[in-house]
Amino acid sequence: MPNKRDISEWMKSRLDDGQRFLILCILIGLSCGVAAVLFHWSIHGIFHHLWDWATSYGGWQFYAIMLGAPTFGGLIVGISVKFFAPDAAGSGIPQTKVAYYNHDGFISSATGFWRFTLGSIYCGLGNSLGREGPTVHLCSAISSRLGRLFFRSELRIQSALPVGMAAGIAAAFNAPLSAITFVFEELLDNFSMKALGGIVVAVVIAAAVSRTLLGEDPILASDFISKEFITAPWMVVGIPMGIIAGFLGHFFVSSVLGLRLRFKTKCANYSWLTPAIGGLCCGILGLLTLQVTGQFGEPQNTVFSIGYESLELAFQDKLVWQILAVLLICKFIAVVVNYATGGSGGLFSPTLFLGGMLGGLIGMMLCGLEGWFHFAHWPGAHQVVGGCVLLGMGAMFSAVVRCPFTSLIIIFEMTGNYSLILPLMAGNMLAWSIAKKFRPVALYDALLLQDGVSMKKFTSYQGHQDYRDLPVSAIMTHDLVTLQTGVNVEESIESLGSKGLMYHAYPILDAAGDIVGIITRHEMQEADPSDLLDKLIMDQKLLAVQPDTSIRDSAHKMIANNYQQVPVVSATNSQKLLGLITLNDIARQQNASSH
Repeated sequence: MPNKRDISEWMKSRLDDGQRFLILCILIGLSCGVAAVLFHWSIHGIFHHLWDWATSYGGWQFYAIMLGAPTFGGLIVGISVKFFAPDAAGSGIPQTKVAYYNHDGFISSATGFWRFTLGSIYCGLGNSLGREGPTVHLCSAISSRLGRLFFRSELRIQSALPVGMAAGIAAAFNAPLSAITFVFEELLDNFSMKALGGIVVAVVIAAAVSRTLLGEDPILASDFISKEFITAPWMVVGIPMGIIAGFLGHFFVSSVLGLRLRFKTKCANYSWLTPAIGGLCCGILGLLTLQVTGQFGEPQNTVFSIGYESLELAFQDKLVWQILAVLLICKFIAVVVNYATGGSGGLFSPTLFLGGMLGGLIGMMLCGLEGWFHFAHWPGAHQVVGGCVLLGMGAMFSAVVRCPFTSLIIIFEMTGNYSLILPLMAGNMLAWSIAKKFRPVALYDALLLQDGVSMKKFTSYQGHQDYRDLPVSAIMTHDLVTLQTGVNVEESIESLGSKGLMYHAYPILDAAGDIVGIITRHEMQEADPSDLLDKLIMDQKLLAVQPDTSIRDSAHKMIANNYQQVPVVSATNSQKLLGLITLNDIARQQNASSH
């Protein structure tokens, strides 16, 4: 049986580079389209069978099943991620970025298998995360494998990854245009016509496969959604919608990152168990939602799994405000807990769901105000609420995912409605601006930083035009070599030399682990070998920065004080050392961003 090198050489002898890449893009589109549809069927099939099985029993058995299923799904994911598939946790988009920038586009086939399997189990058994992010990771693994089959060049293999990423989005959302903009906004830092050609080919084919197998209708399809809106004064609601969504999106991202960090630090030895805890919490919240929403109308089960059904009902103004509020609160908590505890699923669908519920609530408030102010060209309460649901989805997506152009286009493609472009643009850009102001580093990059993946390893980060406004946490050194007080110079130099850890400077910590100073290797070499390190830093004025300090401000402080490096300390504890930033780090980032 021929190996991949034989196949690559056979094609190379018969086809030029461009022809092989075109064939590769076609195969990526076909295979990713099929894989995305199978993933969709798998999740929905498992959940619908689970729901039918649970409801066939009723009573306490129903509650036991709907509590146990997401917990069991979390346990399977936790054990699998801990021992077999470390890259299968989370949404998969951060892992895809790491593969593209740090590993020349390499994602193993096993990673794709585990992503499909664990995503199907976790979301299918009722956990409140989405399938779109995992679909991107799965399709990127497929494109990486096909790229290695067609090419031996690392550059060509790397170039296959954005093609698979776009094909995955196109098939998952039935949204080919959004797939293209998302890849350029989230993965690639500059627009390339050469990259665009291959991406378009794969996107068209993947979307065609998805529409052939799942149908031509958009994901959120109903006669009500397809109604056209006429520009009217009520659409000014897009401005407060964007402001509220911006703050809510920031709170959502902060909640995910904060709780995730707590679990990573406090439960590191039990990381295999935390997804099960998240699953149990999701089960409790899902059952609570069923009970509470049943008091106001038809019980809603959409805290479990994907939840697009409630979005369609919200579009049609068939949910009272109490149900919208319960769904918003319970889904918010369930998603945060599921993701923070290490579940295998994405945030695209949950973000759109939360935005839709927020928009529905604001739409109902607007309808109440209409009774007082009698807005001109009022289309009717039902249509206004549906329009606000759409505006909320776009604004929330823009605030959380931080891809403003994609947030505009994806709403159009998901609903088939293009008539709310003006308020959608206003709300989305406001939400994006507010979220970016409060947290300069976007969610997926912040997740990588939390995992210790330094952005300085990326070939380019966010482009040359804005790197100076990034926080120092994006490029600081995380893995530090420190020295201790109470030790003399000779012992310190010998210890560093024996370990091969000869660097320019070293932070000095006291017995409690707090930073008390910083010393250079040159200063130690010039000092008396018997001197304690404490003596050398006795009169030192320690200059430090916080993780959110911009690269620009850090550079100004270092230059003004003639420092080549400064420690990065916690914003809440000025003695807790988090990292080190040097002028070399800043110069390296400037050089990477200029190419």
